Amino acid sequence: MASSSSFLLLAALLALVSWQATASDPSPLQDFCVADMNSPVRVNGFVCKNPMEVNADDFFKAANLDKPRVPNKVGSNVTLINVMQIAGLNTLGISIARIDYAPLGQNPPHTHPRATEILTVLEGTLYVGFVTSNQPAPNRNKFLSKVLNKGDVFVFPVGLIHFQFNPNPHQPAVAIAALSSQNPGAITIANAVFGSDPAISDDVLAKAFQVEKNTIDYLQAQFWENNHY
Repeated sequence: MASSSSFLLLAALLALVSWQATASDPSPLQDFCVADMNSPVRVNGFVCKNPMEVNADDFFKAANLDKPRVPNKVGSNVTLINVMQIAGLNTLGISIARIDYAPLGQNPPHTHPRATEILTVLEGTLYVGFVTSNQPAPNRNKFLSKVLNKGDVFVFPVGLIHFQFNPNPHQPAVAIAALSSQNPGAITIANAVFGSDPAISDDVLAKAFQVEKNTIDYLQAQFWENNHY
């Protein structure tokens, strides 16, 4: 009997650990938890606003996502709608973004540390791809890519490096992305590695990338523009 109880306890603990390991944003325990942006209390997410004070505007934003945006130096503009723009998204585990691509523009290699992304092409053509995490040979850092046309959908798994590129030199492209977090985060690889503040030692980066230090110094001297607005 004791052995059976121990087995059930172990199974329950393993299930709990497995759930914690695979969960993204925590599931809500009530209908909604509109973020109280003025609360001094710090929690993982935001404290709930008094439900008696909640109104429809807490779930609304006149975001004009139907309007084109002006791309930046890398040829793209990401307009993210997350919990910082709509307080009602707090605890709901979702956000959305419009991405505009100039001809030959790209949303450069980046990751979302807290979200899986599903991308739908609204206009134009996109070449997209992601790279898997470090694996034993021969499948280490496998690159998966696809050319998408209007109406096509592609998924980027949580945390993996991915990109989108508009291969058309004459026409822009537009996509909408849904992300499985109220605050998915974005780490643009080049910006993080070569544009950090303070800078990462060029000795470290030269060794990591197996290039001369003057190559690293040149890259660190560039202006690494953010395309997330």
